[in-house]
Amino acid sequence: MRMDRGIGYRVWRYVCGAPGTYIWLSVLFVTTVALHHMSPEFEQDFLRQRSTNIHELSNDPGRVLLQSAMWIDGGRWLPYVVLYTVFHAQAERWLGTARWLMVCVAAHVLATLISEGALLRAIRDGMAPHSAAETLDIGVSYALAGVVAVLAYRIAVPWRYGYLAVVFVVYGLPLASTPTFTDLGHFTSVLIGLACYPLTRGRGEPLNPKETWAALRG
Repeated sequence: MRMDRGIGYRVWRYVCGAPGTYIWLSVLFVTTVALHHMSPEFEQDFLRQRSTNIHELSNDPGRVLLQSAMWIDGGRWLPYVVLYTVFHAQAERWLGTARWLMVCVAAHVLATLISEGALLRAIRDGMAPHSAAETLDIGVSYALAGVVAVLAYRIAVPWRYGYLAVVFVVYGLPLASTPTFTDLGHFTSVLIGLACYPLTRGRGEPLNPKETWAALRG
């Protein structure tokens, strides 16, 4: 019983240390449940109105940039619990809620505008169909990619370089092989996250994974 209470207390402390992460995750849970109660036809139309595609951005950019980050395309919530706990919660606990949120907003907004701007240029040049202006584009992956990237500064050199290599492989290979405008958005988010280095100053010394592992074992 003491062990159970100890684990529960540590979990609660961890969650309380990243309130923005878990409030956002709770919102995603509610919206995901709502999606499961919609018919497929209504769901697509509903999400398209909250999508950051060219058409919706042209009409009401502020609304769709906010609303698109509150829905998950595909209706699978549990994987995001893991991703948010591993990346978002770590970044928020390290940077503080305000700075973490700045990274999220910068990656989500700027990557969306850059990728949709590139798509608009492709449509005008005849490289993409006009119907692409109303494609479904919602989700939280741009903000996640930005946070994944900024966490590189949490890791001490030389371990940081290995982490960055994995990040660039994960987000760079799709862009290099069969690129889509979403792939461009993800890679742009990584660069934006790395550009948020000034927000990491004064947030403590980088962690050495070797020392951290030794401390956990001992």
